[in-house]
Amino acid sequence: MEPIVAIKHATVRRNGTDILDDVSLTIEAGTHVAIIGPNGAGKSTLVQVISEEIHPLWKPDYSRKLFGRDHWQVMELRKRMGIVSLSLQYLCNSTYPAKEIAVSGFFSSIGLDFHHQVTQTQWQKAEQSLKDMDVWRLKDKPMNRLSSGEARRVLLARACVHDPTVMLLDEAVSNLDFPARRQYRQTLDGLDKAGKTIILVTHELSEIIPGIDRIIVMKAGKIVADGPKETILNEDLLSDVYGTKVFLDRREGLYTAWC
Repeated sequence: MEPIVAIKHATVRRNGTDILDDVSLTIEAGTHVAIIGPNGAGKSTLVQVISEEIHPLWKPDYSRKLFGRDHWQVMELRKRMGIVSLSLQYLCNSTYPAKEIAVSGFFSSIGLDFHHQVTQTQWQKAEQSLKDMDVWRLKDKPMNRLSSGEARRVLLARACVHDPTVMLLDEAVSNLDFPARRQYRQTLDGLDKAGKTIILVTHELSEIIPGIDRIIVMKAGKIVADGPKETILNEDLLSDVYGTKVFLDRREGLYTAWC
């Protein structure tokens, strides 16, 4: 099978600075990956390259293949790749009710407008997705009245309406309290059991569920380490990447880190 993601020599430049610097990355189907690194490392930019939200500089040796193809229409790609991010939550923080935000995943829009023709099948799939994420009871509540954890689960429901094969989660646990993070981890475990490929960008090592076995570490726009979780998550490597002494603890298959 073709890799889900195959990127070679991707460079993204803004205001004369390379924020992604000659990055190459391959992710196979069924692989669960966590991408970590300090602020400004290029993690979110890499995710935007994977989701085709931004396009790297053209170079003779640059290439990007997703699911074995060089070119995608965004709507078609979204059927295979569900995306949840903190920036998406800001965009969805509106008066649209949760059920409209969920069903708008079929149109890659934020909520519904007069020109969106939603079929009964799409409503049924959105309903089931909200139920799967345990937020159906919130279907009529405006998004800007939900807690951060509730809104995040509505966005997960939105990302899942197409039953995508890949879940691309960028800082999806930011600003969540402990109970909400626990629910979120349980959701990730459910996605793992459902056979989804998970690509997780996080600052919180505690969100790296046991099913995630590959860690990619980024610094200054480059991938500086890539390998098995037990090898990559060590105090010396993380201390070097973050520029401060980092201590690690592991309990019940989950890691925590502190300075």
